[in-house]
Amino acid sequence: MAAQYEILSDAFNRLIVPDESLRKLGDGYEWAEGTTWVPDAAEEGGGYLVWSDIPNDRMLRWSESDGTTTFRQPCGYTNGHTLDREGRLVSCEHGGRRVSRTEQDGTVVNLVDNYEGKKLNSPNDLVVKSDGTIWFTDPPYGILSDREGHKADSELGANYVFRLWPDTGKMEIVIDDFDRPNGLAFSPDESVLYVADTGYELDTPEASIHAFDVSADGNLSNHRIYAKPTPGKSDGFRVDTDGNVWTSSGDSVQVFNPAGELLGKIMMPDRNANLDFGGPNGTTLFVGVNTEVYSIEVNARRAARP
Repeated sequence: MAAQYEILSDAFNRLIVPDESLRKLGDGYEWAEGTTWVPDAAEEGGGYLVWSDIPNDRMLRWSESDGTTTFRQPCGYTNGHTLDREGRLVSCEHGGRRVSRTEQDGTVVNLVDNYEGKKLNSPNDLVVKSDGTIWFTDPPYGILSDREGHKADSELGANYVFRLWPDTGKMEIVIDDFDRPNGLAFSPDESVLYVADTGYELDTPEASIHAFDVSADGNLSNHRIYAKPTPGKSDGFRVDTDGNVWTSSGDSVQVFNPAGELLGKIMMPDRNANLDFGGPNGTTLFVGVNTEVYSIEVNARRAARP
């Protein structure tokens, strides 16, 4: 279908491809989440896309050569995914209440499933910093019911953002005052951390993307509201090489510049959850749109890749 845009700035015109189309890659999912591009020189198109269909406890895979196939089922009710500095897939599992890593031979290993002996809630989304640390959010969505995990009480009693050193297992809380932290990403130079909070009511200022300054040793300061997508909430996002934040929302992919100004929207058929840049040139935007997955060509690339 032909793409529709809401253009609010000349800068947005430089980020989109005029007359581009939305390409449907698959449908029939209950909730398409965690779209992540995996570069692979052996694949036609230079790699493949993976994403989660959380309620069906499966991960899907799409490539130009094979189309859409099952990547893993069951999969621990995975939600968000990213790649570590060695190109390995790192995943948040609602069912296992853990962060896991898929080794190059396909083996899945546990990285962390507790904090000080208490089970995590249900890790949701994650990002890997250039020093190899994994930063992840841990809201309760996977333990609220049996739909996206296994209903259970929280052992932590709160919803944190954690930093994990995967080589040693050391972990610390970096944010302790969010309601339900969700998507997160770093600016290109890693001086800013963006974190979405999806726990608040839509009309509250806190139901936004928040920003923190990040020191050289990883300490956070200067907490502020960065941007508020409307309609809907920001579930997940990526940052491009110019520092623009591309985020999901209720009706579109919305693009904000580093100052938090809305540049424009790529309209989507339904509410969307997560997105990633990839494809042979790194300029294909992949979006999980409720029960479907789409791609569209843009003039931007993701800021960081292993």
